[in-house]
Amino acid sequence: MSEKSSSSSSDEDVDPESGQPLELGGVLSKWTNYIHGWQDRWVVLKNNTLSYYKSEDEREYGCRGSLCLSKAVITPHEFDECRFDVSVNDSVWYLRAEDPEHRLQWIESIELHKAESGYGSETSLRRHGSMLSLTSAASALSSTSTSSFKKGHRLREKLAEMETFRDILCRQVDTLQKYFDSCADAVSKDEFQRDRVEDDDDDFPTSARPDGEYNHNNNGSKEKLFSPASPKGINGIDFKGEAITFKATTAGILSTLSHCIELMVKREDSWQKRLDKELEKRRKVEDAYKSAVDELKKKSHYGGPDYEEGPNSLINEEEFFDAVEAALDRQDKIEEQCQSEKVRKPRLTLASPSDAYSTIGTHRFANKPYSHSSSLSSIELISASDDIHRFSPQVEETVQNHMAYSIQEVGGDANWYYGDLKLLKVYRREVEENGIVLDPLKATHAVKGVTGHEVCHYFWDTAVRLDWETTIENFHVVEKLSDNAIIVYQTHKRVWPASQRDVLYLSAIRMIPPRNENEPDTWLVCNFSVDHDDAPPTNRCVRAKINVAMICQTLVSPPEGDKEISRDNIMCKINYIANVNPGGWAPASVLRAVAKREYPKFLKRFTSYVQEKTAGKPILF
Repeated sequence: MSEKSSSSSSDEDVDPESGQPLELGGVLSKWTNYIHGWQDRWVVLKNNTLSYYKSEDEREYGCRGSLCLSKAVITPHEFDECRFDVSVNDSVWYLRAEDPEHRLQWIESIELHKAESGYGSETSLRRHGSMLSLTSAASALSSTSTSSFKKGHRLREKLAEMETFRDILCRQVDTLQKYFDSCADAVSKDEFQRDRVEDDDDDFPTSARPDGEYNHNNNGSKEKLFSPASPKGINGIDFKGEAITFKATTAGILSTLSHCIELMVKREDSWQKRLDKELEKRRKVEDAYKSAVDELKKKSHYGGPDYEEGPNSLINEEEFFDAVEAALDRQDKIEEQCQSEKVRKPRLTLASPSDAYSTIGTHRFANKPYSHSSSLSSIELISASDDIHRFSPQVEETVQNHMAYSIQEVGGDANWYYGDLKLLKVYRREVEENGIVLDPLKATHAVKGVTGHEVCHYFWDTAVRLDWETTIENFHVVEKLSDNAIIVYQTHKRVWPASQRDVLYLSAIRMIPPRNENEPDTWLVCNFSVDHDDAPPTNRCVRAKINVAMICQTLVSPPEGDKEISRDNIMCKINYIANVNPGGWAPASVLRAVAKREYPKFLKRFTSYVQEKTAGKPILF
């Protein structure tokens, strides 16, 4: 992944002039849908908006989608170190970076843009000012209704009494303070006069002193000649009365406070009950809202990557089975519609005699070299000695194994017989390895009116593959090893929620000569997985491994008299052997159910196609 900015620090990601986060752009893998899966997209983070384009070159044509990050939720994936999800309400973008470091950079940049987008951020305060909060607070206070205090009028009365007591108490405190100040001045003056009297006694002893001085008596003691200042005489203040009033005022305050506390406790209990009820209502509403949102997200993003096949899939086995079955039903309906359209079209005229098959009475196989796009009449007799390439030993070994397996009897405890559709029988044996279903399968079928050569040709020829194979999305020949062996890469249509599968295999067609005159010729097509540098595994598909063989023999019923053999006198006996390793994490029950349903349909569809293609044409043995 390439980005315009490789730094994840907040200091370097902010423009020093404007104070805004810098733009970030680069390639991320975005989950598109369950058909196309992950696709590379050019993603741009700018001005609190996350946008994506199909590629960097297509930015001038406009973005394909965008998200405002003000209320976005960024969620790093729990298991995938490269993936993170960006969700706004019911819209979710599933994104994957190239590596964990780039994922961290993107997450930090998105969080930085998000943090700078709200009114609470530093830049938003510079843009909008702080008066908004003051205005909001003022409006909130002004909108508060006084009706909520109507039931508490007694409390308001007591508070008014408290205000009155406060005023009285303040005046009393002022009065008492003046009295205390006067008393303090009088005491200071008294001490000053006492000091003067003591100094005068030492120098001028007299028997009479002015008022307020001392006179010595006969026993040597001295008496105070002036009377102390009377409290009542100071500014005319009645100290005793003021003290009694002060005491009564404080008692009234304490009593009123006690009553206020009692009233507030009662009101608090009432308010607490109302608050508890409101909290309970809110909790129920929030739970209902959360459940509704979860259900909506589950339905909205049911095709997201978290619900696809995998070890951490959110879909359970039963839902997986139902989804696969529904997808297969849809494919069957599409196939039926296509078949109906083909039936309505006029039939093509039969091939001209110049392009007819070899007939009985001449050599059974045309002696012409085979080309991949040639008609069926040009196929020559194929033997092992004519088919030499670098995979020849593997082909020979595979052919021998399939021939040995085809003649083995089926049945008994080791095999599970589950299909008998007139002439079509299917056998399967349950085998699992490391949790992956590897059930070997063997099917036997008898088809009238066609030969083994014709069946194997149509099964092997890629020129007609898409005419009868409905599960393939696309395919191409990777390498032509010889006239009779090719390497094919094909991708199969995805059946959600299972991951899409692809296969890389070698396909070879071979004629097995009879061992005696009474034994019919045997034709065989074997397809087995190989590796090739031109078709490596990709993250888009799960690479399946196959080892499949179509083994066909032609049985002839002698015609009456001197009549020539017609298609009414021939029948093809088919042995179809399949060993498939699907890979991935699909549940075993789902894989077995799909095999039980699809294999018989595949064989019937293919053999019906061969009968249709060969009808009215000369027989090729």
